[in-house]
Amino acid sequence: MSITFTKMHGLGNDYLFIEAFDREIDNPPELSRRMSHRHLGVGADGIILIMPGKEHPFRMRMFNADGSEAETCGNGIRCFAKYVYERGMTRDLEFVIETGGGPNRVELRVDGGKVASVRSNMGTPEFERSKIPMLGPAGRVLEEDLELDCGTVQITCSNIGNPHAAIFVPDATKAPLTEIGPKVENHPKFPQRTNVEFVTVLDRSNIVMRIWERGSGVTMASGSGSCGAALASMITGRTDRKVNVLLVYGVLAIEWANDGCVYQEGPATEVFSGTWE
Repeated sequence: MSITFTKMHGLGNDYLFIEAFDREIDNPPELSRRMSHRHLGVGADGIILIMPGKEHPFRMRMFNADGSEAETCGNGIRCFAKYVYERGMTRDLEFVIETGGGPNRVELRVDGGKVASVRSNMGTPEFERSKIPMLGPAGRVLEEDLELDCGTVQITCSNIGNPHAAIFVPDATKAPLTEIGPKVENHPKFPQRTNVEFVTVLDRSNIVMRIWERGSGVTMASGSGSCGAALASMITGRTDRKVNVLLVYGVLAIEWANDGCVYQEGPATEVFSGTWE
């Protein structure tokens, strides 16, 4: 049976969106591995299923390129919101999308009937080690040494629906993502693995971030990763509570607001639709 999909991206972080309202998708982990392959499939960082929610109209399930299921996805949320609005599945400019990491409220900024940008509430961050989750003594993980077989890195951790470990470096654009990223992601101290951000602080309002995503490897952007990088910069006193995160193909605005929630705002782009046999 064929599957209709739409490829979308948030600042280069690309996913294949599949409607699953009236049909069940068999074995989505394997489907994601096959469809996401850059040479033998469509090519993507994963697939996202558009499903009916339990308490709200929509629910999102996201599977990484390796088939593992992620709790949430910041760039995917923005693309999801654009998809359902522009197809008339909702006319609301503010609504909630259910994710494995909890409900995510989105606000759409529309121009000429098209979604120009999306602001989403990523929820309240967790910093306690057990909430990351990470093995070790109770407390926050602030620039803590992590021993790797190639040396030692210092990590600052948070959970914003999914786990993040940020490493501050002199130049994130030259960071050894493929060397250090998988070693931190799969370190025994992270029982559920972790996303890994390499962060350079430019000033109190701007940071540069590159990411090794859990389950997908190097990606061009990450919404939750941008939140993780920003939060690490904030709790170590390097930046204010509202920052611009400079990525390969653009900028995400991240705010840790007075209500305790973290908000991210940025664009979403539709690339093309097709059919997978």
